[in-house]
Amino acid sequence: MQNYSSPTTPPSTAADDGTSPAEPAGTSVDRALLLLQLIGEHQVLRVAEAAELLGVARSTAHRLLTALRRRGFVLQDRPNGAYRSGPALYEIALAAVSRIDIRQVARPVLEQIRAETEETVSLAVLEGTTVRFLDCAESQRSVRVGNRTGVVRPAHASAVGKAILASLSEAELGRRYPGGDLPSGATAAAITDFGLLHEELADIRVRGYALNWEESTDGICAVAVALRDTVGQPLAGLGVVAPTSRVSSREGIAALAPAVLRGAAVIEERLRVPA
Repeated sequence: MQNYSSPTTPPSTAADDGTSPAEPAGTSVDRALLLLQLIGEHQVLRVAEAAELLGVARSTAHRLLTALRRRGFVLQDRPNGAYRSGPALYEIALAAVSRIDIRQVARPVLEQIRAETEETVSLAVLEGTTVRFLDCAESQRSVRVGNRTGVVRPAHASAVGKAILASLSEAELGRRYPGGDLPSGATAAAITDFGLLHEELADIRVRGYALNWEESTDGICAVAVALRDTVGQPLAGLGVVAPTSRVSSREGIAALAPAVLRGAAVIEERLRVPA
């Protein structure tokens, strides 16, 4: 057994946590944490950019990023490519938010959006390739979409699901849909080709919201946006759902997007600074 109280010869290779033999562990940890903050601010970072911002050699920046990538804190979409936030950060964010209970924070906003739109408002989270509805503020109109709390739908065939998927990295999408295979949709209108889904997700990123026209259920349409954490990772989806008999067109349901976007901004602010 090694005697840690006696002098030993330092190892010739870098430690698994990204430190080098001449670099104190505390310094390396500080730099790794700063790297995570920088990635949150810049969204993506290359090794050269990381080295410049940290004031270290490129080899040091690469070693730190490699250690963070091994633990899932950052991802690389391709070899020698830029680094972005990884799934480990996403899981930590979810754990933190679960302590607040996103439903409690979001509930007043769901009710406010319902008052504005007079339609049913939903909150949902991503589970693998499906979404589960956590809460609903049901419309008070005689013809309405009912409360869907607890209901599970394919993510690619729902507005809340597509809004969340559009916020994921390419690597994370590939992990959830290996081989580009999509699960069966609920209706004939649901997308069945991953390439088409990929194109729609790109459109969602540009316009800022997702639409669903009878893809999850016949006679129902929806508009939704993703709720994001402080580093841009999706936490949940917020959407308005209505009968197609009343809305009558995709433009009609899209007209409700500003109310959903305003509500999402309020929820995200309250999650950052809970009461």
